[in-house]
Amino acid sequence: MAEVDGDLIYEILKSIQGRLDKIDAGIGEIRHEIVSLRLNQMGMQNDIHNIYGVLARHDERLERIEHRLDLRELAEKSQTPYEPPK
Repeated sequence: MAEVDGDLIYEILKSIQGRLDKIDAGIGEIRHEIVSLRLNQMGMQNDIHNIYGVLARHDERLERIEHRLDLRELAEKSQTPYEPPK
């Protein structure tokens, strides 16, 4: 069997260490991308939450308008809409 030389092991360990450094750098880049995606997702969630808030306010305003104009029967499904005589 061939004799294992210390210099050979040292060179192999150096190449392994270099590859591990590249892997660490790649993992760091992936972490940055994940953080960016999370921030983007949080921004979209905030936008959606704001849209729901605006829709709720519009819904409340529409209900007040319907109530003031006595249009509530149109919002109820059990009644037919008012049709003027012809």
